[in-house]
Amino acid sequence: MKVLKFGGTSVGSVDSIKTVISILEKNLEKGERIAVVFSAMGGVTNRLIEIGKMAASGNTEYTEFLKVVEERHFAVVRGLIPVKSQSSTFAGVRGLFNELEDILRGVSWIRELSERTLDLIMSFGERLSTLVITEILKSKGIAAEFCDARQIIHTNATYGMGDVNFEITNRQILEYFAKTSALQCVTGFIASTAEGITTTLGRGGSDYTASILAAALDADVIEIWTDVDGMMTADPRKVANAFTIPSISYAEAMELSHFGAKVIYPPSLQPAFAKNITLKVLNTFNVDFEGTYVQKSANGKDYAITGISSIDEIALVNIQGSGMIGVAGISGRLFTALSSNAISVILISQASSEHSICFSIDPKNAQRASDILEKEFATEINLGYIDSISIEKNLSIIAIVGEGMKKSSGVSGKLFSVLGKNGINVVATAQGSSELNISVVIAKSDLSKALNAIHGVFFQSETRSLNLFIVGVGLIGGTLLEQIRNQTTYLREEKLLNLNIAGLSNTKKMLLAPDGIKPENWRDRVMDEGVKTSLPAFVQRMIELNLPNSVFVDCTSDKDIVQYYHMLLDASISVVTPNKVANSGTYSEYLSLQRTALQRGVKFLYETNVGAGLPIINTIQGLMASGDKFLKIEAILSGTLSYIFNNFGPGVRFADVVKEAKAKGFTEPDPRDDLSGADVGRKILILAREVGVPLESEEVKISQILPGNCLNAPTVDAFFRELEISDSYFADIQSKAEAKGEKLRYIATLENGKATIELKTVDSGHPFYTLSGSDNIVSFTTERYKDRPLVIKGPGAGAEVTASGVFADIMSISSYLG
Repeated sequence: MKVLKFGGTSVGSVDSIKTVISILEKNLEKGERIAVVFSAMGGVTNRLIEIGKMAASGNTEYTEFLKVVEERHFAVVRGLIPVKSQSSTFAGVRGLFNELEDILRGVSWIRELSERTLDLIMSFGERLSTLVITEILKSKGIAAEFCDARQIIHTNATYGMGDVNFEITNRQILEYFAKTSALQCVTGFIASTAEGITTTLGRGGSDYTASILAAALDADVIEIWTDVDGMMTADPRKVANAFTIPSISYAEAMELSHFGAKVIYPPSLQPAFAKNITLKVLNTFNVDFEGTYVQKSANGKDYAITGISSIDEIALVNIQGSGMIGVAGISGRLFTALSSNAISVILISQASSEHSICFSIDPKNAQRASDILEKEFATEINLGYIDSISIEKNLSIIAIVGEGMKKSSGVSGKLFSVLGKNGINVVATAQGSSELNISVVIAKSDLSKALNAIHGVFFQSETRSLNLFIVGVGLIGGTLLEQIRNQTTYLREEKLLNLNIAGLSNTKKMLLAPDGIKPENWRDRVMDEGVKTSLPAFVQRMIELNLPNSVFVDCTSDKDIVQYYHMLLDASISVVTPNKVANSGTYSEYLSLQRTALQRGVKFLYETNVGAGLPIINTIQGLMASGDKFLKIEAILSGTLSYIFNNFGPGVRFADVVKEAKAKGFTEPDPRDDLSGADVGRKILILAREVGVPLESEEVKISQILPGNCLNAPTVDAFFRELEISDSYFADIQSKAEAKGEKLRYIATLENGKATIELKTVDSGHPFYTLSGSDNIVSFTTERYKDRPLVIKGPGAGAEVTASGVFADIMSISSYLG
């Protein structure tokens, strides 16, 4: 025996009812013995309630609304029953509407809508839909019978949510079904008293009807047909990567439902659960999908948790005071007072010291709850034993649910870690001793961000996302986007990672798109959809979007952008940048950025500040973290100067080498910007700070390469003329090095807390002697690497290597957040 229940969306239109008929036909063709429960057409019950209230208020426009409901049912009859068979069905439907019109007319006369009358009005939704579908089945030659559940399900006279008399109900169901072999089409949601007065079964009433029938008939399974693919790991409207849970236990379903999952209402399915009847949640609009099995014990799970649910809006009421400590009965009085006034408590959290108790409730009851408690504890408040009652609103609850949590260590740690890393503050928390549920109260504004972040961490077999906001899409930024494009498939398939480009900005236009900008067509989209660039607006919008796992990528050298780093880090947005400005400013600013990132649990990464893609800063940080001590750093940190001095030798004029470097794009437009050593100064300053030396920029001593006449030339052309005039100056320096068998190298040195930069000569035993091309090289002498320094060498400039360094920092953040 199988009981099928179809919800409002499943019977809401001609097309959906066609699918329902097809499902029933397939079951009958298999020889299945089935009973079917139908809800009212989608939205009809709410419309009937509205019509009843309109009639009670004397608003005669209710008749027009009623005509719309009637026409909706007539349209289904016309669409699915052959013309020759329509008249009797039209008559049946018209008869029900005549009865309803009489009731509403009475309501409008007496200007009163009692709960008893409202139950009767609401009953027409299921009676109409079930009657119409029964007649459609008959027209197709199926032996079907309309079953008014009021004949077989009896309740007390509690209107709105009748209490079922199972002794009478079970007997009547068995007697009724024993008399017929026809397919029974049963009205969901409705019942009656012993006197025949119509009642309803409350929230999840049609599920309840199916459960009552299944339990009484000892059915093997209940199929709940709805408009989603079963129970999901999270609300798919809030979490794009949510997916169907194949199997779930009764207890897990109860918990998820309590915290907002609305696919089924497990309390209404309790009769079936009591008999261990399997429940299947299926999608009328995707009939081939297997859906979710709900059973006493779920099958083995791939994840520590089963699902995530939430209540969007709650209020937190807090009662505290030193007079509560060690005093018996406080909690009893508190919750008795609330229960006596029909205020339901969703979550309770109490400090172990008994100094405070906080609980969450529906916001509409918050002030009333506060008034009740102030009255209940008036004496204690007046004596100062209890502080005044406080209320905090605009909050939400998130619950992670799963029986697997009992067997998995670190679930709560992972939950709080991911919330912390995304800057989401937990206001209150509760965990039952059964370890089936961990609930947290957070700001409502963080709900979507929290749901997505939690889902990404606990269901990592599904692709998780990093949301990138990239400013500066020129040479480096454009190359980074190309690298992301080339790696998209690999990252998704091998790393289960989606790099979602949520924002782009250049000097002219910017585009913010939370759903993502494809790296294949980003130029066209920025051009076509972008608006005029405003960095403050870009940053503000990024913060307002509040996306989980957000990363700001600054691929510029703009001095103005760094002023937003604090704001971004403070908003729990990680920052990645090759821009040296922030870290080479004042030491206090450098330190402040580091501390802000640490306090907010996000990352501030800048590996490409020094040596482009070379792992220089990561190496320093690793050595420092493991307790090594730096004795000396020697480095060639300019690809431009490396190229110049690697190519300057006997028979080669210095001016010609500089011209060649400029022609190849190695230098700035004015080569003096490179030859001045200022950029190298910024880099050695950053390295000094990384090893714990608190230097300011003016403390870095730079020995000039150029003579005064070259430095002071008014134009670039004049500079090159002066450079040629000074050829003997450079030739003399080079010849002296050559005479010693040494080579010229522009070296930055950090030793004994002092940073110097000067043109030096090195012999063949020095690691810098064999340097070629435009490579950078760094030599670390530490306590561990004292006799043989640790050397890092490779390309230290160029869009490809710099972009790859930025990319590596982004991947580092993905590992940290994941």
